Amino acid sequence: MKQNSSFTESILEEAALSWLAELGYAVKSGPVIAPGELFSERESYQQVLLRQRLHDALVRLNPTLPAEAIEEAFRKIVYLDAPSLLQANHAFHRMLVDGVEVEFQADGRIVYDKALLVDFQEPDGNDWLAVNQFTVVEEHTERRPDVVLFLNGLPIAVIELKNPADENATIWTAFHQLETYKLQIPSLFATNEANVISDGLEVRFGSLTANREWFLPWRTIEGETLAPSVLPQLEVLIKGLLERKRFLAFLHSFIVFEQDQGGVATKKLAGYHQFHAVNVAVEETLRAAAFTKKAGSLHEPGAYFARPPGGAPGDRRVGVVWHTQGSGKSLTMAFYAGRIVLQPEMENPTLVVITDRNDLDDQLFATGRSTLWHLLSLPGSAAPGAGTSHGPGTPAEAVAGGIGRGGFHHHPEVPAGRKGRPLPAAL
Repeated sequence: MKQNSSFTESILEEAALSWLAELGYAVKSGPVIAPGELFSERESYQQVLLRQRLHDALVRLNPTLPAEAIEEAFRKIVYLDAPSLLQANHAFHRMLVDGVEVEFQADGRIVYDKALLVDFQEPDGNDWLAVNQFTVVEEHTERRPDVVLFLNGLPIAVIELKNPADENATIWTAFHQLETYKLQIPSLFATNEANVISDGLEVRFGSLTANREWFLPWRTIEGETLAPSVLPQLEVLIKGLLERKRFLAFLHSFIVFEQDQGGVATKKLAGYHQFHAVNVAVEETLRAAAFTKKAGSLHEPGAYFARPPGGAPGDRRVGVVWHTQGSGKSLTMAFYAGRIVLQPEMENPTLVVITDRNDLDDQLFATGRSTLWHLLSLPGSAAPGAGTSHGPGTPAEAVAGGIGRGGFHHHPEVPAGRKGRPLPAAL
C-alpha cells in the first residue's frame, strides 16, 4: 500500500532529473525550449528531434566529410523513410550504431562513406540532455511525456512516472501510458532505444515492442553486487543503465531485432545480468588469451566491477557464466559473440557452440541467424573520412556463410574491429 502522500509525481520527476544531472546530463524544462519561447529549440510541437543539436553533432563528429554529406545524413535522420514505426526504428538503430551512409563527389568520382551520429569512445564527445514535460502534438493529439532523454538531439529514451501517493496509479499505469504514446505520438519513438516506467516504488525498462512480461528491472549499479534495498529502484536504474559510458555500451552492443517463427519482429534489450556477464566474459577472454588491456581506475564512472579475481594472463581459462532457465542464454551467447569477434586482438576468431540436445541446436542457430548480423560489421563499411568508391554491403552478405551449425565465423571480408563503429572505450 502506498502511504507517503507527500511523495508526489513531481518530486519523483525532480529526483530523476537530479540523478541524471549527477551523471553529466544537461537538464532543461520542456516549456523553456518549446516553440516560440526565448530559448526555443523546436519550430513546432510536431518536431521531436532537436535539429540544431543533431546538426551540430554531425559536423563535430565528422570533420572530414563535406557539407553536402552532412546535409544528406541530416535529412536521412530527420525524414526516416519506412512503412511502419518498427521498421523506422530498426533503420534508425542501424544508423545510430553503424553511421549514416552518404555519398559525394571527390576527385571526379563518387565516394561512399558513413556519417557518425555518436562518439562511442568518449561520452563527453556527445550532447546529453534530459527534458521534462516535453509536449508533442501529432494528428491534433497532444501528449506530454514526463522525461525524454536526448543524445545529440535524438530522443532515445522516455521515462514515464506515476504518482507514488496514488493507490490507483501503478507501474503498469505508466506502461499503458507509454502504449498510448506509441499510438498517438509515434514520431517520438522512431529513434527510441529504451523506455522506463516507475511508480516511485517499482521500476522497469523495456524496448519499443516489449510487452508487460519484457519490461524488466535493473538491479545493480556497477554490476558487482545487487544494489542495496534502501536505494530507490529508479536511482539504481538511472545510475546503473543510464550512466553515460554504460549507456553507450548498451546502445552499441546490447540491442537486437529478432524475428520469431511466425515472422513477427521484436526489439530486444539485454538484461542487467546479460550486460555485465558479457562485458566481464569479453575481458576475461582477452586475459585468458594473453591480450590484456589497460585497467581503468576503479573510481572511473562506468567502470565494470562484475568479476571475480582473474587468473594469470594467457592461462586459457576464461570461466563459466551460469544461467537459470528462461534467463536468456541464447541472447547472452549472441551478445558475447557479437562483441568478441569485433575485438581486434582476437583476429577474427571462430566460435564453436556445443549443445546436448537438438532443440537447443535449432534454437541457437535461429537466434544467431536473426540477431548476430545486427551486431557485426558489414562488408564495404568505411571509417569516417576514409571513403570508398565501392558500394555499401548488405546484411545478407554479412550473414551468408558466417553462421553454421555448431559454429560461427566472422565474415572474412570484414577486418577485425568494426570500421565506422568503434567499440566503446574501456569495455
